[in-house]
Amino acid sequence: MEIRRDRYLNRLIDRMHNDMVKVVTGIRRCGKTYLLFNLFGDYLRSEGVDDEHIIEVALDVEENAALRDPAALSAYLRSKIASGREQYYVFLDEVQYAISREELKNPDVPPRLYGVLNGLLRMRNVDVYVTGSNSKLLSRDVMTEFRGRGDEVRVRPLSFSEFIQGFDGDRYQGWAEYTVYGGMPLTLSMRTDEQKARYLERLFEETYLKDVVERHEIRKRDELDDLVNVLASGIGTLTNPSKLENTFRSVLHSKISSNTISSYIGYLEDAFVIEEARRYDVKGRGYIGSPLKYYFEDVGLRNARLGFRQVEEGHIMENVVYNELRARGYSVDVGVVEKRVREEGRDVRRQLEVDFVANRGSDRVYIQSALEMRTPEKAAQEKASLLGINDSFKKVVLVRDVVKPLRDERGVVTMSVFDFLLDENSLVGI
Repeated sequence: MEIRRDRYLNRLIDRMHNDMVKVVTGIRRCGKTYLLFNLFGDYLRSEGVDDEHIIEVALDVEENAALRDPAALSAYLRSKIASGREQYYVFLDEVQYAISREELKNPDVPPRLYGVLNGLLRMRNVDVYVTGSNSKLLSRDVMTEFRGRGDEVRVRPLSFSEFIQGFDGDRYQGWAEYTVYGGMPLTLSMRTDEQKARYLERLFEETYLKDVVERHEIRKRDELDDLVNVLASGIGTLTNPSKLENTFRSVLHSKISSNTISSYIGYLEDAFVIEEARRYDVKGRGYIGSPLKYYFEDVGLRNARLGFRQVEEGHIMENVVYNELRARGYSVDVGVVEKRVREEGRDVRRQLEVDFVANRGSDRVYIQSALEMRTPEKAAQEKASLLGINDSFKKVVLVRDVVKPLRDERGVVTMSVFDFLLDENSLVGI
């Protein structure tokens, strides 16, 4: 079974020979290696590139452990590259394995790996691609170190449209499956619910959390576990480290500080487990600050963390919509609209929320995620914040029901979440 990931493949193709290191980042097991080694490698071969000119090194496998030493890696790569005009393509998978713990502890000194990559950049017949599973290490720091010579391609777990390519059933059965088990690619090859659940639970525990604990030398693992559970229970809920500290004190009887909570959240973000959405004052055109919302990179991993006990479809759908917008290249904020309403004979100011303010270049879309909107009262409730925005950008309400896209007299479009998710350009033509 081969799932096309054209969204990311095309981004790699667009960046070929741009004199930069292409940094493919994303959570572990989301398909970065498959994208680079299989899909992009096959594309190069279809363009006539010989296998000997595609140099692949997977640094996370034990047989390549010796190449985790930057000097050995550099010597190996240079032995494979002949001087001249013939083009070579270097693929380095999970390059964080070539950065030592000591180098991680000294942020003032660039890791030796960066010297290897810089050396490759100076070779005119070499195009360099690396993957990694730590955003702080492999996007922010690489971009800083190369001063404009690093180019990130962020890969995510399977979107719903990618997932449905490999699912044996219709879109509605696929939705029921996707909202429970998410889009980690390997789950599509598993036949039973038990296999999928066990795989996701182990992946979260033995890969992501273990990586965070070891990389940051966390001693109080139970505090990290509790924080992940609280965040998983509250997707789509406004919170901040201070609120979380109060929750820990009152509910869990823990003395964890807001500073520690903030650090742990940063570690989870760097490992691509969660992502934040900040609050944006639509009328005031500025960010408000805390509290924030946190969404999980994959809803299946989130559900697994909670033992599949809190699969509320409305919150899950909101998380899926957020992930889809981010995968399409939008920056995504939580909108706040202040509106005057009449209550008990007097004017009162109320803050209404827009689920998502999505920006991509000069394009902006305001989006509400509503599981259903079957009564006039529910429709009025969901559209209230959108109708309080006095600009000409698109305003959309997504519903799970099967409906044709419909624009009302105020310009608000109601669209099925299936039409939104299955059409890459669903927001363009409305």
